[in-house]
Amino acid sequence: MIKVITYGTYDLFHEGHYRLLQRAKQLGDYLIVGVTTEEYDRTRGKLNVIDSLMTRIENVKKTGFADEIIIEESAGQKFRDIQKYKVDIFTVGSDWTGQFDYLKDYCEVIYLERTKNISSTMLRTKNRQIPRIGIIGTGRIANRFIPESKLVSGLSTQGVYNPHMEHALRFAEKWEINAYQDLEAFFEAIDAVYIASPHGTHYAYIKSALEHGKHVLCEKPMVLETARAEELFSCAKEKNLVLMEGIKTAYCPGFANLMGIACSGIIGNIRNVETCFTKLERPDSRELTDVIYGGSFTELGSYVLLPIVKLFGKEYKQLLFHSISGENGLDLFTKASFIYPNGIATATCGLGVKSEGRLLIAGTKGYLVAEAPWWKTTYFEVHYEDPGKVEKFSDRFLGEGLRYEISDFLSMINGSSKNEFKLTRGESTTMAGIMEQFLRENRDYEHMGA
Repeated sequence: MIKVITYGTYDLFHEGHYRLLQRAKQLGDYLIVGVTTEEYDRTRGKLNVIDSLMTRIENVKKTGFADEIIIEESAGQKFRDIQKYKVDIFTVGSDWTGQFDYLKDYCEVIYLERTKNISSTMLRTKNRQIPRIGIIGTGRIANRFIPESKLVSGLSTQGVYNPHMEHALRFAEKWEINAYQDLEAFFEAIDAVYIASPHGTHYAYIKSALEHGKHVLCEKPMVLETARAEELFSCAKEKNLVLMEGIKTAYCPGFANLMGIACSGIIGNIRNVETCFTKLERPDSRELTDVIYGGSFTELGSYVLLPIVKLFGKEYKQLLFHSISGENGLDLFTKASFIYPNGIATATCGLGVKSEGRLLIAGTKGYLVAEAPWWKTTYFEVHYEDPGKVEKFSDRFLGEGLRYEISDFLSMINGSSKNEFKLTRGESTTMAGIMEQFLRENRDYEHMGA
């Protein structure tokens, strides 16, 4: 008898799960299926699990493929189960290729190719349809998106679009999804889109996606002009679609907690905010060679503006920019200084000058400080006049952090508005206006088509 074992969450059970279990069963004579608990899923960073453990077990049982169902509760259990049940073959979907190779010393490991062409019918569960998401762009951030999206239950990554087909094909082969060069065919195959293309292309892609009735999650900066932000948000509202700007910091649990503590009154009235985020990019990188959309502020400005806009709002009285530029005119280092009716703020970012990156929020009773990388908020402190009095706060920041914004995007698609406060339309529009002012003052804006 050949024993096969596989594991999964099997949340919102659909035909993709069914086919995977069917193929696992065909590998041997006896199939053991491990169903993970909600607690274990949380520890490994999986978000948004909907169905109860008993429901998920029952759905696996109904397929008729499982000869035995066990519960996966902890890390290391796979190794123990393989020995305990004398397993011959361990198998999971190919989106986990390579991650379980360490088990090859104890049994055969087989990665089953995932189903690429997943229809909306296949992904329809008893109570809801699982959105099919497509990706526009094949760069660094797009490559981070797919492994993060795997850890959000209730979403299926369908395909990728790039006008350069060779890039789309290479990306699609790596992640076992479909490649598209035709935008109409791409939109036909999806329900929602994640835009991770160069900044200057965002507006046109967002507008086209909304016109095709697709929900949109767009990487920061979403657009570079107030009027265009207002236009796109109005279009999304009119069509009852979700349009969300992907600044991952805004959606991570630690930053939400930090904002709550800052506004709770324990540091008094907020009077000063200082933010800084710098990293050193290669001189030949896109960020430092794209003379239209490159530079420090367009690349990192969204992060450093976020706390200021959330805490002080859009009604600043004065905004000044000071930059250090390279030979091609792009800013290597920029400091934006704000004057508000009841406070002041500075936002500093750099790609060619390194500085101490931290977030400082000063109030009339104390101050809050989060050291770099505060944009991946895991820890911050509150200090008072008494130096011996320090309150410490910590939260988890899992993986690349994209799973948090993906989870909130999915919740909004499913009709929940409880997380809209994390980054409101007004805040995104305000940041687009600040970007617009910077570009008008520092670039040949009229020829940018921003």
